[in-house]
Amino acid sequence: MAEADTNSDIKEMSFEQALDALEKIVDDLERGDVPLDQSIRIYERGEALKAHCDRLLKAAEDRVEKIRLSREGKPVGIEPLDGD
Repeated sequence: MAEADTNSDIKEMSFEQALDALEKIVDDLERGDVPLDQSIRIYERGEALKAHCDRLLKAAEDRVEKIRLSREGKPVGIEPLDGD
């Protein structure tokens, strides 16, 4: 239950906030001066942050469209980015 409480703020974070928090966790773990029990907790938080970032990126990709051009190079409409 404590883990859910610890990570409950993640769903409210923007992509940039979550990425910053994830980078700090990586830095802390790479330094190696964090006690084992705390390392496990922050690793689990890092996993939750990564999943949140993945969801936000997927949502952004789903909204991105590319502009279709005519042979003359004029915009004629839009299509999904991966519609090739």
